[in-house]
Amino acid sequence: MILELRARAARLLPEGRLLPDAVWQRRHRAIVRLCLASSALLVIFAWLRGYGQPAAVAVILAVAGPVALAVLPQLGRKGQAAATTVSLMAASVALVHLWQGVTESHFIFFVMVGVVSLYQDWVPYGIALLMVILHHGAVGTVYPHVVFSHEAQHNPWVWAGIHGAFVLAASLAHLAAWRLNEDQVLSDPLTGLANRTLLEEITHRVLQRGGAVSLLFIDLDDFKDVNDSRGHAAGDELLLVLSDRLRGCVRPGDVVARIGGDEFAVVVHGGPDVARAVGERVLTSLALPVPLDGGSVTVHGSVGVAASTDGGDGTAGALLRNADLAMYLAKAQGKNRLVVYADGMAEAARRRAGLAQDLADAAVAGQLEVHYQPIVRLTDGRTTGFEALVRWNHPERGLIPPFEFIPLAEETGAITGIGRWVLRAALRQGAAWSTRTGAPLRMAVNVSPRQFQDGDVVRDVVAALEETGFPAGQLTLEVTEGVLVRDADSVVAQLEELRALGIRIAIDDFGTGFSGLSYLRHLPADIIKIDRSFVSDLPQDRSATTLITSIVELARTLGLGVVAEGVETEEQRQTLVDLDCAQAQGYFFARPEPADRCTAHLPMPLPRVPAPAGPPAAERLRGARTV
Repeated sequence: MILELRARAARLLPEGRLLPDAVWQRRHRAIVRLCLASSALLVIFAWLRGYGQPAAVAVILAVAGPVALAVLPQLGRKGQAAATTVSLMAASVALVHLWQGVTESHFIFFVMVGVVSLYQDWVPYGIALLMVILHHGAVGTVYPHVVFSHEAQHNPWVWAGIHGAFVLAASLAHLAAWRLNEDQVLSDPLTGLANRTLLEEITHRVLQRGGAVSLLFIDLDDFKDVNDSRGHAAGDELLLVLSDRLRGCVRPGDVVARIGGDEFAVVVHGGPDVARAVGERVLTSLALPVPLDGGSVTVHGSVGVAASTDGGDGTAGALLRNADLAMYLAKAQGKNRLVVYADGMAEAARRRAGLAQDLADAAVAGQLEVHYQPIVRLTDGRTTGFEALVRWNHPERGLIPPFEFIPLAEETGAITGIGRWVLRAALRQGAAWSTRTGAPLRMAVNVSPRQFQDGDVVRDVVAALEETGFPAGQLTLEVTEGVLVRDADSVVAQLEELRALGIRIAIDDFGTGFSGLSYLRHLPADIIKIDRSFVSDLPQDRSATTLITSIVELARTLGLGVVAEGVETEEQRQTLVDLDCAQAQGYFFARPEPADRCTAHLPMPLPRVPAPAGPPAAERLRGARTV
């Protein structure tokens, strides 16, 4: 109960930033030197005023004595600041007694209050106020002619209160100036919320008080798309609205901060259960549409939660780092969700960072290889082509699953270089197989949305075709919904250029994510690839059967080819045949394997067929771009 009352009382006091240790130490050393200088000057002043050796010794003990404690680091900041404050206030008392009856001598109290304000802590203020009241009251009662020079001698405690009030007023004036100056550098200029520096200092202060404290790390999902599509002014307006909503989601005493462009954090007084409740309110509030010029916008958020009870070093930095890790996991799990930090996330993050560093040089180091999975015609089981799939054989960790390193490559941008390398390797292999079998084998290569964003896909494809001699008409490029996220018009234009070369475009993972019809409305496509999640439910799930039937019929109407992914059983294959699906791939036919293990899946060699007449791909591209 006492600790709770103490904590509540402490929260009532205005608090500024916690000084960085290096800054605090510099100020403390200067104040210690001032204490020693004050002691020496007062001894000289005592001799000049005719006081003897006992007075000089008393001054030294009262003023220089506390300095011995002020240099002990084990006392901590508050203990050391208290010692120097006692020394400075003792110097003020000594001057008043050495300069008896002179009212101006009392001005030194205000000077010393200004000095101790450099600590930016309430402890020195409290000590200064207490010493003024005790000195003026107690000593003024015993030696009124020394402390006072007017009618105050008859009412020393009243005047002690008056002097104390003036000292308190001076303290508040210093505090107000301190806080007003801090507001310029410790708040976000756009939203008025606390910034990252203040967030860390508040978290550190709350942790020092003890008790459970949690931190929410909030990142707005795909906020960059708002800036790109509507402009930064609309983005700022959206941030202002969302900032007000965050304020409305927290409880009194909790602190909301903006720590980055679209990143926010909340310091919550309580454990993970309390923080989770606040986080759920945040997700609900963010999901509400925000009216802006040009139409409303809905922005979701990913929330990571960490608590002081999670273990670790118990610092503000560790709490923020853990919440950040949990937020990234929420992003990886699909966004618009809340994840609470758990043991092992930090190790996973270190592993991920190490993989990202190794991945940047994986292609140059020869660690990447391409595996090929045959695509078969369901009517006769003949292989019509292959899909090229990249694999990473790490020198220390062995074969790393694609679901682990492909998203990492997307995030870091390494996928652009990896994509170029896979394209060239796949086309070289496709050209070799086509020459060997005499059959126009198709090669399907995945193209990442990041490749459209960071590079020139058309130039890269044309260069690979020219380098390998692989016919453009046998190449299929597979894209997903992600290519439409940014600058859809530019992506569509590039895909049209590729189709003009004879390259076919396949929509991968059709039926997941955005609406499939929305794909077909925006993307120039030749092939639909039915996602494995639908095929896996065949033949038992009637809804999956109905859906695939609809996709096949839609593709036939639009003149598109269909490839079913993830076929693993004879029942699934037969059902797809009955549904008139033309082609398929999956473990039932073959797993992805290195090129030297795919011989059994190659069609039998055919009589050599002359290459079709026509200009090379590069010339056709130049002709298409000049039309």
